[in-house]
Order: sequence, then C-alpha cells, then structure tokens
Amino acid sequence: MAVRNILLGITGGIAAYKSAELVRLLKKAGYEVRVVMTQGAEAFVTPLTFQALSGEPVRTSLLDPEAEAGMGHIELAKWADQVVIAPASADFIARLAQGMANDLLTTVCCATVAPIAVAPAMNQAMWGNERTQRNIRLLASDSQITLWGPDQGEQACGDHGPGRMLEAAMIADLIMDKQHGAKGLAGKRVVITAGPTREPIDPVRYISNHSSGKMGYALAAAARDAGAKVVLVSGPVNLEAPAGVDVRAVVTAEDMLKAASLAVDEGCDLFVATAAVADYRPENCASNKIKKSNETMTLPLTRNPDTLATIAARSDAPFTVGFAAETSDVARYAKDKMQRKKLHMIVANDVSAPGLGFNSDDNAVTVFWSGGQETIGPDTKKRIASRLIELIGERLKQE
Repeated sequence: MAVRNILLGITGGIAAYKSAELVRLLKKAGYEVRVVMTQGAEAFVTPLTFQALSGEPVRTSLLDPEAEAGMGHIELAKWADQVVIAPASADFIARLAQGMANDLLTTVCCATVAPIAVAPAMNQAMWGNERTQRNIRLLASDSQITLWGPDQGEQACGDHGPGRMLEAAMIADLIMDKQHGAKGLAGKRVVITAGPTREPIDPVRYISNHSSGKMGYALAAAARDAGAKVVLVSGPVNLEAPAGVDVRAVVTAEDMLKAASLAVDEGCDLFVATAAVADYRPENCASNKIKKSNETMTLPLTRNPDTLATIAARSDAPFTVGFAAETSDVARYAKDKMQRKKLHMIVANDVSAPGLGFNSDDNAVTVFWSGGQETIGPDTKKRIASRLIELIGERLKQE
C-alpha cells in the first residue's frame, strides 16, 4: 500500500520544534499530514504552528465533543497510512508499551492498523534508565512498531549521549523509503554482532583483540538504510551508535551469545556475525589484581562458546552470514568455516594486509556462498557494507 497519509503524533519535549520542519518537508514531498498533540507537547509548541504548516486542524483532546461526535479518533486511525510519533517522550513510550489509551494519541495508536514509527527524544539518563529500556524492548518486539533512533550528541540540558531525536530530514527520508519500498531488506529483522569481546584475567586485565567494530557498525547502518529493523550486539568499542539501530552492549563471549540468542528469539530473518569473539577465556578470573612476582606465569584457558555456530545450528536458524579474519590462505580457511558451521555466506578478509581490516576505515573482502563469490574493495568500510547488504539481500530473496 502506498504511504500518502501521515499521522504525526507530537509529545512533550524540546525536540517538538523539529516536528514543524518535518511537517514542512512532508508537505513539500506531497504527503497529506494530520497532527495530534499531547498536552505536554502544547507546552513547547502551539497547535497553530502545525495547523498553518499542515493545512489541517490539529487534534489535542480525546474528549473533544465536536470531533468525537463522529468518532474522530477512529476516523484518524483509519485515515493514516503511517503513524509517526516524533518526538516520543519517555512517558509516551511507557504508555504505548503498556497498551494504554488514556489520551487521543495513545487511543489512535491502539485503534490503527497502520505501521507506527517511534522517534524517541529524551535526556540520556532517561534513555539509559532500565525501565525505559524495558519499555523499548517491548516496542521493539511489536511487529507493528519500528523504532527510529535515538541519535547521539549534545542535548538541550547540556548532557551528551544517546537520546536526541533524529533530525527532521532523516525522519522524512525514512518515511519516503517506506513509500518507495525498493529497499532490499524492507520489513526484515536483522541481528548483527560487532566489535571484540573482553575475557577478564583479574579486575584490571583481560584478553581481547584489535577489532574496532567499524565493519559491524557500518553494516548495521547499511541494513537500517535497506529498510530492516536492526539489533546490533556490540562488544566494547569507541563508536557512536548508528541512529535508528537497537544497540545492546556486551563484554564477554558468553555475554554475546546470550544477547544474540535473545535477539534471535525476538524474531530474526538475517544474522550477521562480524564480531571478533575471543576463542578462549581464562579458566578462572582472579578476584584481586595478580601481583608481579615470578619471571613467568602460566594462564590456563578454556574454550568460549561459539555464537555463530550456535545460531546457525538452531532449528529456527535465520539466514546466517559469518566473517573470517585470516592472515594466510584466506579463501581456503573461509570456505572451510562456511561448511563446518553450515553458513549461507561468509565474508573473508586478510587482516595482515597493511592499512586494511582491524582499526582501519578501509577494508577489502571476498564473499563466498554456495556456487559463487565476489570480491569487494579495497574501499571504505561504509561502501563495502552497502554492497554487502545488497549482496546478502539478493541471496536472501533466493532462499
């Protein structure tokens, strides 16, 4: 169904000023826009602003006698091809997650069958609060709802971190992407692992590797741009979360397996394992810092669980793509890994090549699948990620 009628819900927050620009962009692109404002939103922006921009009356009350004489909330719910809540406050997210219908906007969300996009906007501490995150997880598991953001950066209160609403132009682009519908992963649920793991030796030391997470983060952004709902399970990295991607931070290999399995349980069409997971961990983690006393030290190691193999072996396994970072005989080792772990595709790269792979913005990879292969790069990880997502989307459609 073509997306032409946009119902824009505006909740209380300073980011409400961005919504005026969103209405302007959507009207310019030829969309019909109707606006519903909560009482909190009216404290930041006036309904008259949105009436002037949309050319339509703005609805603010569920109990408006004139509008509700014709069951106005039901009419709005049926009229919308797409509902967009921007900004979505922590309070609204909590009420939506619980299925409440105690104002006009939540009532419309309960009554509509249209897809609902939620663009969170709040202080970084509110966004990180476990109760907010619990509500976000509920929304993320709802097939009718898509989360757009939040972004990271400086906030109105002076804090810096996740919680900023996506810019109006980005939200408009996401709406237009849904309209044109040519995205290779539109409607798909994608889980991606990225970065290294850290296996503790004692409270101050750990075993890890040189993975920066840049390839996995670029793939998450590319999958999002291709129309997918993306969960990114990330080891410790120094990267900003891609806007519109559900990032779940982990530390150890066991953490990664648990978080990845949960994300797949929530629904997954495509699993991409870019993370450089430590193969081994210390048998025991010392409770106190190990003092330097002897010339040598023996550290017994035990094997870590294999996240990629575990997901690929599930009875409900999604389309599964692995990565192979090798220093020699790259093609042979990659193909062997694909066969052993029963993967649909594998992406191989030579991490010994100067200026490519670990900690670099550039890479060069060769993708293998049953009956075919393709080499991509050298190029930026961002452009390689875009081509990989295109290629994976093509293979996924053929399965």
